[in-house]
Amino acid sequence: MDFSEIDLTDSTKFVSAVPHDWFTFLRANAPIYWHEEKGGPGFWAVTTYDECVAVNRDAERFSSAAKATFLWEIPEELLSQMQLMMLNMDPPLHTRYRRLVNKGFTPRMISQLEAHIHEATDRIIDDVIEKGTADFVTDISAELPLIVIAELLGVPTEDRHQMFNWSNRMIGQEDPEYKTTEEVATEASMELYAYASQLFAQKRADPHDDLMSVLNDVEVDGERLSEFELELFFLLLTVAGNETTRNLISGAMHAFFQFPDQWQKLVADRSLLPGAVEEMLRWVTPVMNFRRQTTAPVELRGQRIEADQKVVFFHTSANRDEAVFEHADVFDITRHPNPHMAFGGGGPHFCLGANLARMEIRVMFSHLLDRLPDIHQDGDVRRLQSAFINGVKHLPVAFTPGAPLAS
Repeated sequence: MDFSEIDLTDSTKFVSAVPHDWFTFLRANAPIYWHEEKGGPGFWAVTTYDECVAVNRDAERFSSAAKATFLWEIPEELLSQMQLMMLNMDPPLHTRYRRLVNKGFTPRMISQLEAHIHEATDRIIDDVIEKGTADFVTDISAELPLIVIAELLGVPTEDRHQMFNWSNRMIGQEDPEYKTTEEVATEASMELYAYASQLFAQKRADPHDDLMSVLNDVEVDGERLSEFELELFFLLLTVAGNETTRNLISGAMHAFFQFPDQWQKLVADRSLLPGAVEEMLRWVTPVMNFRRQTTAPVELRGQRIEADQKVVFFHTSANRDEAVFEHADVFDITRHPNPHMAFGGGGPHFCLGANLARMEIRVMFSHLLDRLPDIHQDGDVRRLQSAFINGVKHLPVAFTPGAPLAS
């Protein structure tokens, strides 16, 4: 392999699979690699575990706010708006914002959802179990996060598929199936803002126990979230709470088809499920990278990086780092320890919804193991064209038909 073959911005190279051979080569030969970029400034690609964790945790020298956190460049006229989203903030603003939203995202609120998640999962399986076939993504894995995020945010059930459409249009810009342009993506985000504004007005007039009703009323040291901040948070949760969990569940199911012995281990011993969830997260890593901008000159693994340079750290590479994970290219549900950084590797930007995501994954697979134990792939997988999201669009499956639980 040669450096000239590697283009981590080319989304077409991620369609058949994540190009892990590129990351393996970079970890071995240039763990802090200067990557040229068509139409962009170029960036330092960080691919080793320790350095990815270091960049993510060091908000003082690696800024999320300066240029936002996405691999691509944000137009200057949109940057100030993007900087109002929690993902694209630095302390102390990020600390203040997170302190406020944490009040509505408590472990108690998350735990209250578990019974609902079990019921929703059984309904999803009921809808397909008599047929004996399904598209695992659109019929099964996409449904649960939509139901849960709708419940959490207080979105009426009948609106949840519109949320699915909005999030697909916002993150699927590079994929031909979604026929999405930057203009269409912007339009989708504006429609979502408008919907959120209307929903918040209803919550103020008639509050319930959902997250959005709670956040409408949250106050810490005299501070409250503005209406625009609430709308941005709604947008963030719609995408982050929908796309990532859906793609994790889909990608994990595909991994079990590639490593069927691991599925049989789970069928035989359900106590392995918590550890299996962590290995699913490591293996799939649904968000593959984030960007930072240096605020001062810094040295990383012996490489000097100047101030105001673009740095992109690749979780998907860190989670296959041979120095941390033995037999990193093997899907092993008994792996221990498993310090993956699918949720960010700690620091101020550790994923707010980590516990909710773990719960959804655990509940979904426990029900699949109980009700569709012989599930198997029944056609070609179709992956999302994206250098940012490790996504599966379609995954045909078959299983022995059964009876729905609901009469």
